[in-house]
This record gives sequence, structure tokens and C-alpha cells, in this order.
Amino acid sequence: MSEEPEVLFERRGAAGIVTLNRPKALNALTLGMVRAIHPQLAAWAEEPNVQCVVIEAAGEKAFCAGGDIRALYDWGQAGDRTALDFWREEYQLNRFIKHYPKPYVALMDGINMGGGVGLSVHGSHRVATERLTFAMPETGIGLFPDVGGTYFLPRCPGETGLFLGLTGARIKAADAVYAGIADAYVPSVRLETLKDRLAGGAPVREALGEVAEEEGAAPLAELRGTIDRHFGKNSVAEILASLRADGGEWETKTADTIETKSPTSTLVAFRQIREGAALDFDACMKLEFRLINGFVKGHDFYEGVRAVVIDKDQNPKWKPETLSDMNVDDVDGYFEPLGADELTFG
Repeated sequence: MSEEPEVLFERRGAAGIVTLNRPKALNALTLGMVRAIHPQLAAWAEEPNVQCVVIEAAGEKAFCAGGDIRALYDWGQAGDRTALDFWREEYQLNRFIKHYPKPYVALMDGINMGGGVGLSVHGSHRVATERLTFAMPETGIGLFPDVGGTYFLPRCPGETGLFLGLTGARIKAADAVYAGIADAYVPSVRLETLKDRLAGGAPVREALGEVAEEEGAAPLAELRGTIDRHFGKNSVAEILASLRADGGEWETKTADTIETKSPTSTLVAFRQIREGAALDFDACMKLEFRLINGFVKGHDFYEGVRAVVIDKDQNPKWKPETLSDMNVDDVDGYFEPLGADELTFG
């Protein structure tokens, strides 16, 4: 008996529908899925009868919980350049979605982290349901908030993007809409109605207007002043000092959280997000590919995946071990150009 395809494609009237189809793996993104989605999107971009693309996922738990980290770990440990092929092609797909010539509607229903963010947040229309849990948790596995985090995180209100990138905090639908990560809140029971309207040729804004509801109060908005005060500093050290000096429960918990992450990842993420504010999307993706080349050669990614995914002891041994063991220039090499290996776009 043949296995189900990892990603399904359907033409439904005026809509091309992509369904991530690994529900038992929380729809984690594989290289095969990237290589299937990109050419199909390209074909639909040229198909006159396709007015929009919808991307969704099988199951009720996750839109996409991230990339296939275990495969990336195995490839990287073995010195197999397939890991870099994955990131190169994933980032090229992220860029294609950002510049897609037709409406691209992402139904963020369930967990959406890492690689799933790259498939959704850069689309022209992003829908959050009550089941959405969004996060960029990469610094906790020795990476950095990639798949376009360099671009969208600094464009969140105030310093909320930097807060999300350094802490890996999980947010729900109202916060996602407030942060600009989603455009509209639609209850999950109304997603089929939305797809039917799009398939029938309704303009996306009109269809969304029929099913969207008020998302409610956003906790992130209420914390905005506090986040801006602490995270608007000129370095990670200053952020932590500000949080510690305040001494409140939220501040202490936030500082403690940051200090559990990879020190290298944290310093890279801080600089990455600050620099991304002045870069266009394509430049952000090129920068991320430079960064990932450095992480593949380092220690913390493999140790983070070991601790969180493989052994699950949740006790990574970072090198360097703490932020106090590092200087800000320790991460300069990650940002250096790659010459002939730079990310390119066809």
C-alpha cells in the first residue's frame, strides 16, 4: 500500500489549493515538500483560470510545526550538503511566495512555527483561527529566527518582533493580528465556507469579509509599552540589565527565558533583527542564508536538536555556555558574504 503524498494539490474552481499532508508529524516541512510546492505555485501563477492560491494543512493540530529538524540534524552531522540544499530551496520558496503575482491565502489553523511561518506569513492574505499557536522558537535549538524573520520581525509594532525572536514566546490569534503576522481572524468552522467562496471566484477581501470576526483583545498590545522599554536597548546585555533592574515577575521570567537560549543564537538574532529593519525582503533572505551556513558549521544547532528533539532532556550544553562568555563581535563571521555560494533567485 503506497503512502500518502506529503503535500496535496487540488484545483477547485478558481482556487489552487495546497494541503500540507503530514499530520502525524505536525506537517513538518521536508525537502520533498519544498520541491513539490515551488513548481506547482509557479504553474498556477501562469494559469489564467487560477485566481488565487490557498495553503492549508491536514489535521487539526498544526498548520506546520517547522522544518524537518531531525533530517537537517542528520545531514549536517554527516557533512551532507543536502542540509544547505534544504535551506537554500526553502528560502527561495519563501521569496517566491513573498512576490507571488496572485492572492496567496494562508490558513494558519493550529501550530505554526519555523518552516510553516515561511509558507504563510509572506503571503498576501494570512488567516488566523482560534487554534493558532505561533512562535519563532529557533534560538532554543541553537538556530536563529529564519524563513524571513529578518524581514517581518523588525516590522512588528515597536519591539514586539525582537521580543518574539529572542524569547520564542508563543502567541495566539489576537496577538498575531496585532503584530501584523495575520490579517484576519476566522473561526476554524468557517474555513470551508471561505474556500468555497474563493473557489467560486469571489475576491479575497470580499470572501474574508463574509467570514472574519473580531479577534478580541491582544495581550501583546497590553504589554507593548513594557516590551518597548526593555527591548529598545542597544544590546542583549542592556536588555537583560533592564529586565533584571525592573525585577517584576514578567521581567524576571523573560530574562530567565532569554538566558536559557543559545548565547550565539541570541546575539545573532539580535543583530539580524536590527539589521533587517533596513533591508528589503530579498536582502533579508540572502542574509539568512549566510547565517545558516555558519550555524551548520557550528556546535549549538546540533546540541540544541539533541537536547530538544532527540534525547529530549531539555538540557543543552551551549558553547560558549553563557552570554557573559561572549562578545558582540564573536558573531561577526556569521554575517560575512559567501562569495560564489550566496543565495540567488532565478
